[in-house]
Amino acid sequence: MIHWGREKRRKWQRRSKLQQVEVSTYWLLLLSPWIFYVSGMPQFAVQVAGPPAATAMGGAVVVLGLLQCLLGVRGLRRGIDTYLGTEQDPPRRLLVTGLVTFLLTTALVTALIARGWVADDNPAPTMALFAGLPSLTGVYGLVVPRRRSAVVTAGGCVLITAAFAAAGTTWPALLGTLFVLAIGGLVGIFSPRCSAWYLAVMRELDGAREAQAQLAVAEERLRFSRDLHDVMGRDLSVIALKSELATQLARRDAASAAEQMREVQELARASQTEVRAVVRGYRETGLETELAGARAVLRAAGVDCRIESAQPGLESGAQAALGWVVREGATNVLRHAEANCCVIRLTRDAAGATALVMENDGLRPDQSRGGSGLTGLRERLAAVDGTLTGERDETARVFRLRAEIPASGSRRPHPPPEAPDGPGGPGGPASSGDSPAPEEAGPGAAGTGPGAAEAGPEAAGLADAAVGEGTGAARGESHG
Repeated sequence: MIHWGREKRRKWQRRSKLQQVEVSTYWLLLLSPWIFYVSGMPQFAVQVAGPPAATAMGGAVVVLGLLQCLLGVRGLRRGIDTYLGTEQDPPRRLLVTGLVTFLLTTALVTALIARGWVADDNPAPTMALFAGLPSLTGVYGLVVPRRRSAVVTAGGCVLITAAFAAAGTTWPALLGTLFVLAIGGLVGIFSPRCSAWYLAVMRELDGAREAQAQLAVAEERLRFSRDLHDVMGRDLSVIALKSELATQLARRDAASAAEQMREVQELARASQTEVRAVVRGYRETGLETELAGARAVLRAAGVDCRIESAQPGLESGAQAALGWVVREGATNVLRHAEANCCVIRLTRDAAGATALVMENDGLRPDQSRGGSGLTGLRERLAAVDGTLTGERDETARVFRLRAEIPASGSRRPHPPPEAPDGPGGPGGPASSGDSPAPEEAGPGAAGTGPGAAEAGPEAAGLADAAVGEGTGAARGESHG
């Protein structure tokens, strides 16, 4: 029994917040017919007195009320699906069957009142109908407009009161009957309808959240393509023109053909460096930019993100490494948690060591332990003598990501050589496909100096290899 309870608890925690809200709302609505039945039918059953025929008629009312509860449960489920648009066919047959059952119950209760087998000044007859009326009006209110359902329910309550009056019920009891049936009918209409509307709004908000995340990704891709176009567009056009000019000059055995090809080589080398800078994000992104971006994205997704930063003065390499920690951590919060709050702390001690801590709640219990996202972050931090640790608190459902860079690491001038992981987070398709990128090609790199054209086929091969390696790195990085 304990194992069964724990398994149910884990299954509940694995659901998203939207699924938890939908399941709890469904269960509450499906329990409401039984709540009305238990609150009204026992009070009626104990008030029936008379010959065996009276007992038989009272038992039939009890059984019909039970049948109406079963029909109400089935009809409410299908009615909510119809309201939400997940089911196109309204539960008309269930509604008609429930109406016939309620009319039979009303006829039997009226007959009991007319024969005097139940007191006409007692609320028991009204409670017998109160036990089944909300189930019927609840299904009806989900498949027709609310004004129409309210008018029809009010008319039905008046007709039932008139039937009780014809059976001999006194006026004070009739007023109580009209009031109780009206309250039960209206509660039956608006309670399921409000719950269904609430679920519809939750689904709409969840869809808007997904659309917002997709738009953010699309905007980032557009920005990347725009930057890449601005960097490469002019250079590629000049390279094409100069290559065509060099071809024409070479056909004429002109000495200036070599000069044109040298300029083409310099342009290609400069373009390669600029593309690497764009892909790695060193032009515009930094630690402060990543912190601001993480806060904006998380708050847009409904996560309360707070940043506690000491603004330590770090060199570009350490800032870039911590920036990737912030980016990867924010991605993990969105993909692998149902977080309500995320706190990012950036501190620096007296010795100059810098620590960045990201802590979020809403940890899911059965996450995959695989993936290369955190492994890539450890490699980046290792390039600046930093460390990365991840702690999972299953009891409090909290995940804590901590990155530390010693004072010596903050003075390292070079950024980490790895290509950035994709936004898919650990274990995503982008992460597993990333490959380390080479260091920026400087003037002294093999095959890239001014005299590479005259250095023979070996230098040319080295230059081709360097260009191919940079292109592969750019492809691996732009995949994210």
